[in-house]
Amino acid sequence: MRVLLVEDDAMIGDSVKVALRQEGFTVDWVRDGEAGLAAATGQGDEPCYDLVLLDLGLPRRPGLDVLRALRARGVSTPVLILTARDAVADRVAGLNAGADDYLIKPFDLQELAARMHALARRAEGRAEPLLSYGAITLNPATREARLDGDPVRLSAREFALLSALMARPGKVWSVPQLQERLYGWDDEVGSNTVEVYIHALRKKFGAALIRNIRGVGYVMPRLEGDAPDSDAGKGTA
Repeated sequence: MRVLLVEDDAMIGDSVKVALRQEGFTVDWVRDGEAGLAAATGQGDEPCYDLVLLDLGLPRRPGLDVLRALRARGVSTPVLILTARDAVADRVAGLNAGADDYLIKPFDLQELAARMHALARRAEGRAEPLLSYGAITLNPATREARLDGDPVRLSAREFALLSALMARPGKVWSVPQLQERLYGWDDEVGSNTVEVYIHALRKKFGAALIRNIRGVGYVMPRLEGDAPDSDAGKGTA
């Protein structure tokens, strides 16, 4: 899951970023409202981020203004507000402005991660905590993978890549789109890293798990009975 953290407090921002990366999240961190709005709005047909963690007391542009601007522009990315403002009126204002959840500082990092996973499930339209695809199951909260009930060891980025593909069977992902799910701004991206991780996943789960669409990208085929996905491509290699 790729996350945008909008937080001006250096100590809080650094600790949250480090803790979430240890939990397998890809995290980009900005320190003011204008930068947060620009990053969360992004470019292209799909948002860059799966979730935004938004402080309210931000320089240059308050968090509530950022949130209202995002919703006015049609950005539907889930937003979890992180703030020291604990008055009921502040919580109501945040939720009414379009926030999906609210967490008061100081907070427990495990609770934060749990709320993030819950928002991701809601955004993907699923209630169950596990991702399933045929004989494969993933637990995003514990980063455990199983094949026919047996555990399969995955690196953090292998797990992130497989999670993205399993959440949208039939969707064709370009290499840049997959790189966005795996790497933050501070990460060095190799020229063929996506291909390396896909090769590793095919070795662990079978060559037919992920198909290459020539000149387009990669797709995890829909299973029989799945609803059609308009993003699916034609012709495989």
